[in-house]
Amino acid sequence: MEERVLVVPTKLFRQLGYFNGFSRDVVRYYGELLSPDNVSFRLRSEVEVDTEFKQLIPYMIFSYRDSDGGVQLFQYVRGKGMGERRLHSKRSVGVGGHISSEDLRCLSESNACGAGVVDHDFYREGMLRELREEVVVGAAYKESCVGLINDDSSEVGSVHLGIVHLFNLEQPIMESNEEDLIESGFVPVNEMLKDLSGFESWSSICIEALFG
Repeated sequence: MEERVLVVPTKLFRQLGYFNGFSRDVVRYYGELLSPDNVSFRLRSEVEVDTEFKQLIPYMIFSYRDSDGGVQLFQYVRGKGMGERRLHSKRSVGVGGHISSEDLRCLSESNACGAGVVDHDFYREGMLRELREEVVVGAAYKESCVGLINDDSSEVGSVHLGIVHLFNLEQPIMESNEEDLIESGFVPVNEMLKDLSGFESWSSICIEALFG
């Protein structure tokens, strides 16, 4: 069966306050965008070409502060086996993917009473699944939601809305868990800022907004 992915009406996003680029105003958007009253799961093939909906994507960034106080970010290159063909060969600092209706089902089944699936639980379930599938984090970390990304200037961006989560690692112990997530490792953010041309748009937006 075809995957059904989490979406919100683009109209809702515009009502809450349209922006193009990066917004740090998590409070304004997070609760409303992930309210069960506003979300739905729709066929991925349909919403990939329907700008009336925004697919909500957790976008996880992993940072580490070295002994000199400099910030380093985990980065990689998207191989051809990764899902979104429009981003192949692009460099990225974001790990994540679609929230599926299967995440909601798994969360329901894991609840002993078959209840309690409310608000943002299904989103976090999907985010943590994506984390486990794509990378292995071997260090303690603190995670926080730091903003949202929207980029309507591109074909892929016009149907997606990113929710950015920053993971601050105590040590740079992390590796790829997918063979198509290649050339991975930690790189000083100051080096990245010198040339962002090879990065996917969401990554360049986040690097400039959070570390520029």
